[in-house]
Amino acid sequence: MVVLAAAICTRGGKPVVSRHFKDLPRSRIEALLAAFPRLASPGAQHTTVETDMVRYVYQPLEELYMLLITNRHSNILQDIGTLHLFASLVTSLCRSCDERDILNNSFDLLSAFDEVVSLGYRESVSLAQVKTILEMDSHEEKIQDIISRNKELEAVEERKRRAKQLELQRKEMSKRGISSHSSASTSFYAPPIQKTSSSTFSYDSYSEKLPSSKPAIPSGKGMQLSKKSKTSGMLEAVRSEIDAATHEAATLLPSHTREPSDHRKSLEKPHREGVHLQINENVKGKVNRDGALEQVEIKGDIQLSVSESSLGKIALSINCNSPISQFQTHPNVDKKSFQSDWIIKLRDPNRSFPMNQSLGVVRWSQKSQNLKLPLSLNFWPSPSGQGVCDINIEYELADDSHELDDVVVSIPLRGSPEIGNIDGSYEINYNTNTLDWTLPLVTSSNPSGSLEFKAECDDVNQLYPVIVKFTSQRLQNPIDVSDVHLVDMSQPVNFEKESRSRIEITIN
Repeated sequence: MVVLAAAICTRGGKPVVSRHFKDLPRSRIEALLAAFPRLASPGAQHTTVETDMVRYVYQPLEELYMLLITNRHSNILQDIGTLHLFASLVTSLCRSCDERDILNNSFDLLSAFDEVVSLGYRESVSLAQVKTILEMDSHEEKIQDIISRNKELEAVEERKRRAKQLELQRKEMSKRGISSHSSASTSFYAPPIQKTSSSTFSYDSYSEKLPSSKPAIPSGKGMQLSKKSKTSGMLEAVRSEIDAATHEAATLLPSHTREPSDHRKSLEKPHREGVHLQINENVKGKVNRDGALEQVEIKGDIQLSVSESSLGKIALSINCNSPISQFQTHPNVDKKSFQSDWIIKLRDPNRSFPMNQSLGVVRWSQKSQNLKLPLSLNFWPSPSGQGVCDINIEYELADDSHELDDVVVSIPLRGSPEIGNIDGSYEINYNTNTLDWTLPLVTSSNPSGSLEFKAECDDVNQLYPVIVKFTSQRLQNPIDVSDVHLVDMSQPVNFEKESRSRIEITIN
């Protein structure tokens, strides 16, 4: 058998993907593909068509054709087997046999075609062997990846070790009470000629210790003290340059012994108080197809982060204006104080909260059927016959005071939809086979919106479940931290807090 070309084309003969295995010009291949629709009969049972020069062996792929062009003397049985292998590769590499998906996977398809046919002749390979070849799984490559990752981890550990060593050196220097000028001198200049026994030195001591050997005395002349030697002149120039550079570095770079300026304080703590609170909430609701709320499950927690050691012993005052079925505090938190006074503090008064570490101090859960969700969705599919459904979706903001971020409505889908009117944007997610309707922000300025489209659907049950996801800074359970104060002195402490509610609604 001799395969001249393999192509995926439309019913009108337009090539989507084409690969020729013999030395044929492109115009010749396009002319053969353009002539194919006039020769093929849509209602015929056979899948071969012959002309005076070539033979077409084809197989329908939904709205497309998988087509082989061979010479007339080729073995028809082998050609049909090769055609079936090509069709199997297309269906296995592409999720749907439409033109868009074929183009997205065109590189993999052409590589697979080359593995099946070489120089016009069929290779002795199966579908599983072609898939294995396309994966190109290499044991040596895996070993190299592991070695590279290990090197990166070793570099990270070495960097941490050196940073810790430098930090210990800075602490040791600060304990000895070294001046900022001396510290800067040690940091920015190390004498290449002579090592000193002390840990630090100044430039004056360096100039005193520089050359211990006496200069050579010229014969016939005594020492001339009135003239400066070239060595001393160079030394003075170097000292003046180093002093200027040290002074500039001491004003620009941080030092452990000098008081930082207000600007540097703001850089060290960028827009953050010593106590940071993060209130998280995850809401999962189930709604039936009539729009009635069946159940809502709420889970939340409070994350505490302390960045100043003087604020380690603090207490949080909690406000809760909603009955919650179950609270659970951290094992180190005083449960009696929380249950009686809604105060979160450590059980051991001598302990402090960990520094620069996010700690969950309390979490809660609740199940309810009376909670009002901030967004309602009206999903209305209508079968129109011939396996097509007209789908209308409408959202409505329940309260104008809500601001919802990153609203995504996911509808199960088959094939490519025909989009009508839409507010926002949409995307076909081929990983989950869903149409994702996206609205970046829903506020009082756009409290309602709709989407209309047509899609392939034999049964409306195939369009469920519909999942809606969004986030909000307003919590569904009104839990708040009203006050933070020191445990020993009852002195109020400045703090900052963030609230985030992640909501997921499922329509079954």
